[in-house]
Amino acid sequence: MISTLSKKHSFDAVFDSQRVFRLILEAVSNPARTVGIGEYAAKLSGVRPAMLAVAMTLLDNEVSFNTCGNDALSGEIASLTLAKKGEIETADFVFVSHLDDIKDAIENMKCGTLSDPHRSATAIIRNEGVPSVPMKVSGPGIEGRVTVHVTRTAVYAAALRDGQNYEYPCGIDMFFLSDNGELLAIPRLTRMEAE
Repeated sequence: MISTLSKKHSFDAVFDSQRVFRLILEAVSNPARTVGIGEYAAKLSGVRPAMLAVAMTLLDNEVSFNTCGNDALSGEIASLTLAKKGEIETADFVFVSHLDDIKDAIENMKCGTLSDPHRSATAIIRNEGVPSVPMKVSGPGIEGRVTVHVTRTAVYAAALRDGQNYEYPCGIDMFFLSDNGELLAIPRLTRMEAE
């Protein structure tokens, strides 16, 4: 894997993955904060480099993923991470690169169980548009309620997730990821509401 990676990409599977992981951890710990992984995504070529950077960081041969029918992205993720492809209903990570696939993905992703809520899936959603919609964000890691500006894609996905009426503490984690590597994390226990 590393020899192929070094020929096609300049993303370091160890050091760059560690840096991206720290940024993802910062975003998950501070849900109102956007972090930038663009400089690391730029080291990858192919379909959706920012998604590939997240995949290189979070996936390995112990987890499964789904790309909602994006075969090119699926092939690249499988070859770079050795993760297993799975159905949306069973995948640990679901990469959503087209707005049309958000509804089906969110309605079918695994949301954990009451005894094992951490066995839920994470959606990595391509965040299209300008972050211009003010939303109130609340939950763990946020003091009170904080206003954050998000895209209409994020508003749509959050509304779909809320519409699932998960029983606490179940739910899905969502990462909103722009093509230039701006990442906003909305963990499963974080709520986004209109101002």
